[in-house]
Amino acid sequence: MSSLNSPDPLIDANLAVALDALLTEQSVTRAAARLHTSPAAMSRTLARLRRTLQDPLLVRAGQTMVPTPRAQALREEVAAVVSRLGALLAPGAGADLATLRTTFTLQMADLVGAALTPELLRLARQDAPGISLRIRAEEMEAGPALRDGRIDLEIGSIGHVDPETHVEELVTFRMAAAVRPGHPLTEQSLTPARLAAAEHVTVSRRGRFTGPLDTALAEHGLRRRVTAVLPSHLAAMMLAARSDVVCLVPTALPGAAPSPLTDAATVLGLNVLDIPLPLPPLTIGMAWHPRHAADGAHRWLRDAIRLALRAPGTA
Repeated sequence: MSSLNSPDPLIDANLAVALDALLTEQSVTRAAARLHTSPAAMSRTLARLRRTLQDPLLVRAGQTMVPTPRAQALREEVAAVVSRLGALLAPGAGADLATLRTTFTLQMADLVGAALTPELLRLARQDAPGISLRIRAEEMEAGPALRDGRIDLEIGSIGHVDPETHVEELVTFRMAAAVRPGHPLTEQSLTPARLAAAEHVTVSRRGRFTGPLDTALAEHGLRRRVTAVLPSHLAAMMLAARSDVVCLVPTALPGAAPSPLTDAATVLGLNVLDIPLPLPPLTIGMAWHPRHAADGAHRWLRDAIRLALRAPGTA
């Protein structure tokens, strides 16, 4: 094991900080005050530095202490080392967004991506023009993908996640029925029976025909007919705009501001109808791995998602 008197001594960071204070103050007492320690402790540190560097460093000259030639030669270098240590060990600074060049990979449903991406790109052009976005469909289990770094952020209905994953709920929606203009359901008040009698399209990545609406209808002794199952919300809305099928769309809760997630239905000219049944709300959140928690660029991304979800509709 190396010792302080060996040809290749081990010097800890505290010794460098103490040496910088001693060479700057040229006084054991003032150096001790600067580092919030006692003069006795600083005297012991000076003795240790003298043994390590094999030089007296500071010598008495009347009532003061003056640096040796070796100490004078070390002064600027030691100050630079301590400055670099301070920068290295300081809390992470915010990212320099103006010069940042990076690509964020986000996983979200197509409807969420279509609703948020325009505002995210606008914010990027405004704050961080070097940022690019890669949007991936909900094709991977988010926990392992976040952990492995294959995606930077998941946005959507967050299900099972790993214990270490950070999850933040952002906004809650209710589900409504969307139909084309002139659809028979728009001619009279919507009742559970009339809703069940219509043809429906559902959205499921796993090809499922049933969901919470079927459970609610079953409690009234009703059953709907699903004529198509699609993996895409936007495709389901396009089908509803061109046929008599009913699709479900998220819409803002009563009293809440309009949501950009309803923009696509508005652009397609769909009529959005309240469903006269108690359906579970849909909560949209975001999830990320804790290694990104303090990263300035990732913090910007999370803030941008929050802003984009609150952005007024484009319609």
